Amino acid sequence: MKTILMIVTAMAVFASVVSADEMQMSRFSSEGLAGWETKNFKGATDYTLVKEEGRTVVRAVSSNAASGLIRKFSFAPEKYRYLRWSWKISRTIPGGDEKIRSGDDYAARIYLIFPGRFFWQTKAINYIWANRLTKGTSAANAFTSGAMMIAVESGDAMAGQWLTEQRDIVADYRLLFGSEPPEGKAIAIMTDTDNTGASAEAWYGEISLATEGK
Repeated sequence: MKTILMIVTAMAVFASVVSADEMQMSRFSSEGLAGWETKNFKGATDYTLVKEEGRTVVRAVSSNAASGLIRKFSFAPEKYRYLRWSWKISRTIPGGDEKIRSGDDYAARIYLIFPGRFFWQTKAINYIWANRLTKGTSAANAFTSGAMMIAVESGDAMAGQWLTEQRDIVADYRLLFGSEPPEGKAIAIMTDTDNTGASAEAWYGEISLATEGK
């Protein structure tokens, strides 16, 4: 149950504040993967720094494997409520299906993790590039209802293109869990193919939290 395992590991504090209005989660160009830890579940997705369009990004390549990169930090959603990032995939997962455990693989996804007092109370918002789930819709993860998924993108229509995303964390948490979000404790990126046995390739750009939306 890789989703639960990733959530339970996120209990430390580490952050990099750029200004009063923005919290930078990644500076791949200047810091590389400093501050990010690898979490392996089955095999290992290969995460490497590459140059794309004049900037340094993370390239993820997975073949029948599941591992993620996690950065532990603390943030107040009521202040830093907007999550921003950029990503690209080569294609979605053949055989991927958000509704079943055997199809619970994604070319690209980003977690925000909100620990509870006990590990089973931990919640996670999982922003995914969906295989089948309609863009803009949500569903519980096939392994646990504590991790809710939102299809920020879906299908292969935009594959091969860099896309920039922004999400209102507070609004998403209220919609998914019916309450106000507690303090966040970690962020993770993950490209995984262990349930389908397929292959996937994705790229992740800079990730930040901001006090105001664009």
